[in-house]
Amino acid sequence: MRSADGGGGRVWAISDLHIGYAENRALVEGMRPASDEDWLLVAGDVAETVDDVEWALRTLAGRFAKVVWAPGNHELWTHPKDTVTLRGVARYEHLVDRCRAIGVVTPEDPYPVWRGPGGPVAVAPLFLLYDYSFLPAGCATAAEGLAYAHATGVVCTDEYLLHPDPYDGRDEWCRARVATTERRLAQLPADLPVVLVNHYPLHRHPTDVLRHPEFAMWCGTTLTDDWHRRFPVHTMVYGHLHIPRSTRRDGVPFEEVSVGYPREWRTRNRPPGRLRAIVPAAEDER
Repeated sequence: MRSADGGGGRVWAISDLHIGYAENRALVEGMRPASDEDWLLVAGDVAETVDDVEWALRTLAGRFAKVVWAPGNHELWTHPKDTVTLRGVARYEHLVDRCRAIGVVTPEDPYPVWRGPGGPVAVAPLFLLYDYSFLPAGCATAAEGLAYAHATGVVCTDEYLLHPDPYDGRDEWCRARVATTERRLAQLPADLPVVLVNHYPLHRHPTDVLRHPEFAMWCGTTLTDDWHRRFPVHTMVYGHLHIPRSTRRDGVPFEEVSVGYPREWRTRNRPPGRLRAIVPAAEDER
């Protein structure tokens, strides 16, 4: 194979592996790069337990030249079945340590630069959370939106398992993460394209197709609405919605790369666990 500095390989992406399901774990066991120079971007929701997250990322890191991980909400749950009982920031930092120990790039590490075909392109894994600003129609505040969601019965499990410690709330944690990340992105060279990898979309438009629109409150923040214009974004990669598709906003590709739960992917006409080409992008996927 040719080196990533000379022409071989590709940057691929996937998310929402949910390997707590045996069928999804089998998908990870079968994932292979097309080239020994390929990179893989994993946009969160690998699993609910730290050991499962590490197993999946270690497995993939043993096959791909580089694995880049951005956390989803499920990794941050303090789940009753997990022996790791850390909460909030402490849990996130523990996951970062475990990823670093196996050579996986995290949002706390320097952003790597892909120099193979389609490059150079920086890859920025993000951890931003949400602040309830994707409000349901007719709601003016987060409190109103949450009250409405509870009345409809559509409430994300995060409200019970994703703890914001030591922050007072997930919205406060989100604002802190956005501020820190914004400063880091501003330091990138203005002429260097960047792939932004976040569990949640950085703009609300992908949530317009949700069956339950109130769930959008747990899907991002309006604080990032203009990031795809402010920064030299090559592609915005995300998951979370379990609605794999490609959209564009102001000419910038937004790629939803979720696998989702077996009950979801069994209904689709594409093979499950198919990696999405990001750099260079496959023509039939743009």
